[in-house]
Amino acid sequence: MPPEHDDTLGNISPASSGLNLANHFLIAMPSIQDPIFGGTVVYICEHNEKGVLGVVINKPTDMTMEVLFDRVDLKLAPGLRSSVVEQPIMFGGPVQDDRGFVLHTPSGRYSSSVTVTDDVAFTTSIDVLEAVASGSGPHRMLVSIGYAGWSPGQLEEEILRNGWLTVGADAKVLFDLPIEERYTAAIKLLGIDPLMLATEAGHA
Repeated sequence: MPPEHDDTLGNISPASSGLNLANHFLIAMPSIQDPIFGGTVVYICEHNEKGVLGVVINKPTDMTMEVLFDRVDLKLAPGLRSSVVEQPIMFGGPVQDDRGFVLHTPSGRYSSSVTVTDDVAFTTSIDVLEAVASGSGPHRMLVSIGYAGWSPGQLEEEILRNGWLTVGADAKVLFDLPIEERYTAAIKLLGIDPLMLATEAGHA
C-alpha cells in the first residue's frame, strides 16, 4: 500500500457529468455475465473528474487477514479477536490487484486516507493494518486486494446501458452483513424484490 497512490485520493470534487456516486453501491444487473463484475456489489469511494474508484464488497478471496499480516510481516498482538484474524480479504477489483486497500469506520490518522462519510473512510497506506495488528485499529473494516476503476464518463455509459443499478450505500451492508447476503441486501435498499429482478433479466 504505497504512498504514491495518494494522487488518486483526496480530490473529492464533483464529476464533470454532475453525477456523483460517492458513497453509493453499484449493483451488477443479473444480465452482466462478466467474470469479474457479474453478481457484484461495488462501494464507490470517489467519483470526480478523474473518474470513479470503488471496491467490490462481496467477492472474497481465499486469503484471510492472518495470511495478509504474515505476508506483509506484521506481528499480531496477543489476544487479537479471531473475527479479525479470520476475516476474508475481498477481491476489490482488477486495478492494482497486488496491493491492499481498506474500507473502515473513521478512526485514527493514517498517512493516505480519505473520509468518504462519517461512517466510511478509505485508506491505502499500511499504517491502518499496523494499527489493526496492534489491536488499536478501526472496529469495522473491509480489506481488499485491488480496486475497481472507471475512466471519466465510462461508468455513466455502463449505467445508461443498464449494466448497473445504483443506490445510496448503507454501512451495515458494507461492514456487518455476511458476505453472501450483501448482494440481496443492496438490491432491497432500492425497494426491489431480487427474485423479480432476476426474472425480468431472464425475459430481457
